[in-house]
Amino acid sequence: MTDFRRYDEKKDKDAVARIWREAGWIEKKEHEEAMTAVLETGRTLIAEVNGEAECMVNTCPGVLRHLEEDIPVSIVGGVTTSRIARKQGLASRLTARTLAEETADGLKVALLGIFDQGFYNQLGFGNGAYEHWYTFDPADLKIDVNPRIPERLTADDWEAMHSNRMARMQRHGACSIIAPQMTKAEIIWSENGFGLGYCDKETGELTHHFWARTKAIEHGPYTVSWMAYRTKEQLFELLGLLKNLADQVNSIELCEPPGIQMQDTLDHPFRSRRITESSKHENTIFSAAYWQARILDLPGCLEQTHLDGRAARFNLVLTDPIERFLNGVSDWRGVAGEYVVQLGEESSAVPGREEALPTLNASVNAFTRLWLGVRPASVLSWSDDLSGPPELLARLDQTVCLPSPQVDWDF
Repeated sequence: MTDFRRYDEKKDKDAVARIWREAGWIEKKEHEEAMTAVLETGRTLIAEVNGEAECMVNTCPGVLRHLEEDIPVSIVGGVTTSRIARKQGLASRLTARTLAEETADGLKVALLGIFDQGFYNQLGFGNGAYEHWYTFDPADLKIDVNPRIPERLTADDWEAMHSNRMARMQRHGACSIIAPQMTKAEIIWSENGFGLGYCDKETGELTHHFWARTKAIEHGPYTVSWMAYRTKEQLFELLGLLKNLADQVNSIELCEPPGIQMQDTLDHPFRSRRITESSKHENTIFSAAYWQARILDLPGCLEQTHLDGRAARFNLVLTDPIERFLNGVSDWRGVAGEYVVQLGEESSAVPGREEALPTLNASVNAFTRLWLGVRPASVLSWSDDLSGPPELLARLDQTVCLPSPQVDWDF
């Protein structure tokens, strides 16, 4: 007997902790504090099997930067099932119910990190853009900056660090998780975590910082979990701090900061890669689309979409695979349907059809990728579920011409 319901801390905490241990998310006692911090945010639904929570989905509210607009989004931060309840369809049905509730609360897009490609596609999610992870010798940084002596940041500074992350420079695709507890949880999970940063002398506000973790304190590798800055000068001061660690630390792993190519900041990157090949401190670049997104409210998203390209107007026939997982439990059935869509400086999606307009056929998975600028329409017509007349695809390539979206916040 399976029951889907809201998480009850008194009844479900131990069972959820067991699920997290079985998934490898809790390895130490203090990690349960991180779990508690996560479950304090947003919405948590569980699937109860024979009186015990055996599957859970957790979300928290956030904002997504689409060019200059901030769009309210749902961050699906935790989907996991216990060992005894796998392959029962619980996670997919529970995630669908959760997204229906999130949509009812006015959230327009959902984002999540994936364990692999495929599972969340059946719920309407499409791949995000590639994120680039560099591992490099900090001595190779071409940073002509003499950084000031920084403040030492510890786990006790989680609120200040979260505020700084929320106020950081944000480019297209940037995602911010609103709840401070999520930063607290990330810090708790950090093995040998530490931070360095700078505060405003007059207000005491943290203006820019990074947080890092390592399993090998003496020589690394170190992993920078995040960086928060508001100006070019602040970014390069933080990189200067990383360079100053080079007398002891042999390698640092860093997700490429939005807007720059990390390779531009490194001396002889290919030589360093050859020299360090197969070593513990191998200099590499790893690229993957580890996150996915899907539109929850199409008219709401397009209302906040303002593009510089020449306007495109067309019929959209949109499919959405999530409906089959809802089984009539919600008035929301996904976003499938026929729309008259305009994309341009002012954008809109209105239910209906105009016979004189060309027609684009797409899944919500593919259309979300187009809307975010992950790939242009013509390319999606080759590799995803999107098709239309060549003239329409060419027009969309010109109209939806966006920077690659980078979330700049791990989830």
